[in-house]
Amino acid sequence: MLRLGFVMEQTLGHVTHHQNLARWVAKRADIDPHWMPIAADSADLWQKMPVVRGNWSLKASLRARDAVSRTLAACPLDALFFHTQTTALFSIGTMRRVPSIVSLDATPLNYDAVANAYGDRADNGGWLSRRKYEWNRASFRVAAHLVTWCRWAKESLVADYDISPSRVTVIPPGVDVAAWSQTGASEQRTESDNLRLLFVGGDFERKGGNLLVQAFRAALQDGCELDVVTRDSSAVTACSGLRGVRVHTGMTPNCDALKGLYRKADLFIFPTLGDCLPIAVMEAMAAGLPVVTTGVGALGEEVEHGVNGLVVPPNDPDAIVDAVRELRNSPDTRLAMSGAGKHMAETCFNARTNYTALLDLMVSVADAARR
Repeated sequence: MLRLGFVMEQTLGHVTHHQNLARWVAKRADIDPHWMPIAADSADLWQKMPVVRGNWSLKASLRARDAVSRTLAACPLDALFFHTQTTALFSIGTMRRVPSIVSLDATPLNYDAVANAYGDRADNGGWLSRRKYEWNRASFRVAAHLVTWCRWAKESLVADYDISPSRVTVIPPGVDVAAWSQTGASEQRTESDNLRLLFVGGDFERKGGNLLVQAFRAALQDGCELDVVTRDSSAVTACSGLRGVRVHTGMTPNCDALKGLYRKADLFIFPTLGDCLPIAVMEAMAAGLPVVTTGVGALGEEVEHGVNGLVVPPNDPDAIVDAVRELRNSPDTRLAMSGAGKHMAETCFNARTNYTALLDLMVSVADAARR
């Protein structure tokens, strides 16, 4: 049995990725997993240290270094898995001794393209930016292999960081298709029923929640209902006074209540301003929901305009209204998009297939180092 260490960033959709991966690791009799979750908030030394406490890259990587050191002191590991690359920066020396895979949803330069939406500034190309670039490239080069969630990130590794394509494998995260799959509610509805819209986004503003509320308030209250799932309490205020809107702030990833909302919905509305490859969209496709979203980040690798959803410009509430109306007026289109989405979830974002491939890659890296 191989002893494999999993260093897992615990922010945003990476929490769901960790949960989904852990389920499939538990099915493997050939793997003895050692989990090292790197929390966003922790009352440790690094949370108290000036400069470090305000810089997630430094804080996450220092916490990861400490966690890896503790684990290795307790038992040797055959291989390490770092997700994301942020957790690997202070472990370059360890990665030279223990074969390691670095997994990422986006490169730092990918992230710069959407940084404004996250409330951050893109690197300016100065001395500090150059040092950050070289540090990340060093971690990429010392890794035994690299895994990206999407082609967008792989292309950046190759073009921007001079990494050989043979050292990078695209393996998206996955969802349990059987658990999320359902008969679309739209197939059971009559013309007189309201169209049920679903929005899921922990970061309400960045995911386009305010834009959706603006569109709903302006033109969608008649004939539509809206469920908003978020951890952001500001959504309650934003939705105040709107007829047919329900805000859910206490749901956790993969919970039955969340799956129930997908089951009742007709459309998934996700007008995000900044993203990489969101898992919520995979869940929507597995549930048979046509998706209305934007083309930021790698979303074009999930939603093909006119096939399994509609792609609208970011920051355009009028376009959201037009897309919802178009799909409301065409049940046949919704049904076709539902089938296309399910097919894409099954073939591209299936947890069984993708996590099996990821774990097989880890095993091969560990085995190669032992020979």
